[in-house]
Amino acid sequence: MNVEEYRDFCLSLGEDVEEKMPFQAFKAAQGVLAFYVCGHMFCYFDVDRFSVVNLKCRPEAIEPLKERHPEVSNPYNLSAKHWVGVDATAADNDLLRTLTRQSYDLVKEQYSPRKRKKI
Repeated sequence: MNVEEYRDFCLSLGEDVEEKMPFQAFKAAQGVLAFYVCGHMFCYFDVDRFSVVNLKCRPEAIEPLKERHPEVSNPYNLSAKHWVGVDATAADNDLLRTLTRQSYDLVKEQYSPRKRKKI
């Protein structure tokens, strides 16, 4: 999957998905594109390199994912307790789509307006 196809996939996850380039103040991160749901990031990657996609993940799923898939590793510059990095050059398209969908669902579930009202 190339960067344009992956971007289209992320945008197709829901009408509530927003894309932003939030790190413009940092020269080394100006090409980082992030996707948000409910105002919270669920995915980001460098559009110029498209080598690693960083995704939110359930903590209990991280180690089993790393054990089964060598293309899944620690994220770049985020908590390894809640995020994974996926090698976009080596990962199977289905794996990348599945993990991205799970990341979107996890963040949406955690931060949906209904859930926040209950807290």
